[in-house]
Amino acid sequence: MSAQAQMRALLDQLMGTARDGDETRQRVKFTDDRVCKSHLLDCCPHDILAGTRMDLGDCSKIHDLALRADYEIASKDRDLFFELDAVDHLESFIADCDRRTELAKKRLAETQEEISAEVAAKAEKVHELNEEIGKLLAKAEQLGAEGNVDEAQKVLQEVERVRSRKREAEEEYRNSMPASSFQQQKLRVCEVCSAYLGLHDNDRRLADHFGGKLHLGFIQIREKLEQLKKTVSEKQEKRNQERLKRREEREREEKMKRRGDSSVTDAPGEQPRGTASGTRSRSRERKRSRSRERRRRRSRSSSRERRRSRTRSRDRERKRRHRSRSRSKGRRRSPRDRSRDRSSKHKSSRDRSSRDRSRDRDRKEKSSSERRQESMNGKSESRRSEEREAGEI
Repeated sequence: MSAQAQMRALLDQLMGTARDGDETRQRVKFTDDRVCKSHLLDCCPHDILAGTRMDLGDCSKIHDLALRADYEIASKDRDLFFELDAVDHLESFIADCDRRTELAKKRLAETQEEISAEVAAKAEKVHELNEEIGKLLAKAEQLGAEGNVDEAQKVLQEVERVRSRKREAEEEYRNSMPASSFQQQKLRVCEVCSAYLGLHDNDRRLADHFGGKLHLGFIQIREKLEQLKKTVSEKQEKRNQERLKRREEREREEKMKRRGDSSVTDAPGEQPRGTASGTRSRSRERKRSRSRERRRRRSRSSSRERRRSRTRSRDRERKRRHRSRSRSKGRRRSPRDRSRDRSSKHKSSRDRSSRDRSRDRDRKEKSSSERRQESMNGKSESRRSEEREAGEI
C-alpha cells in the first residue's frame, strides 16, 4: 500500500464516509446487511488472521474503515446491538476451530504409540512447562520492543526458573520409558490454534509459536468473543430493567386513573374514603375536569359562531354577485333587444284588453239570454193562469 493510500485509509478511519463530500460512498450505510458487523467491531477473523498459515482470504461482506468510523459515531447516541451478529459469527468460527482440534487429536492418537496413564501425565506436564516457557519468552520480547527493559529482565528470570522445572520433568519422563521410544517425537495439539507442538521443541521454536501472529490472533478472537458475550448480557439486562420500569409506570398510571374515575363516579351524598390528602386530590381532579369541560364547550360554541358567520358572509357574497351579474346583463342589452321587450309588452297589454272585452261580451249575452228566459217563463205562467180561470168558470 502506498503512502497516499495509507493516508486516505487513516482519514476514512477518523472522519467516516462523508469526509470530503463524496456522495457515492454514502450509498452503502453501516446498517446495511452487506456490511460485516464483525469488521465494525474490529474482530473479524479475516482481518486478524490475514498473512498467517490459516489465512481465510477476503471476507464475503464489505469491509470499510470509514463505515467503522460512522458506526463508532452513531453508537454513542444509541445502542445498535451489532454485538449479537458479531457473537454469532465468532462462535461459528471458534466452533469450527475446536472441531479441527478434536480431529487432530484423534489422528495423533491413531498414529502414535499407546503409553500408560502415568507416562502420559508426565508427558503432559512437560508440554505444559513448554507452553509456559513459550508464553513468557513472547511476553519478554514484547516488553523489550515497548522499551520496558526492567520488566523484560524479570520475565527472563521467571523463564530460567521454569526451565529448571522443565529439566526435572523431562528427567522423570525419560526414566519412566525405554530409550528407544523416548527418542521418538511426541506431538501435541495446541488448544488455542490447533497447531502441532513437539515435546522436544527448543525455546526458540516455542517462543516463535506462542508469540506468533496465528496464536495471538486466536487468543484475540477468543478474548473478544468473551468480551462481546459479557457486553450482550449486560445490555440485555439493562434493557429488561428499562422494560420493567416502563411497565411499572404504566401500571401506576392506570391505578391513578382508576382511582380518579372511582372518585368522580362516587355518589354526591357518599362520604369520601381515604385520608384528607386523598380527598383534596379528588376535589382538585373534579375541578380540573369541570374546567376542561367548560373550555371545550366554549371552544365548540366559538367554532359554531365562526362557521355561522362564514356561511352568512358567503351567502351575502353570493347575493351581491348575483345582483351585480343581473345589473350587468341589463346594461349590456342592445337597442334591438329593448324594442323587442317593448313590443312584447304592447302585445301582452293588447291581449289582456281583448280578453277583457270578450269576457264583457260573454257576460252581456248571458244576462240577455237569462232575461229572455225569464220573460218567456212569465208569459207561460200568465197563460196557464188564464186557462185555469176559464176552466173554473
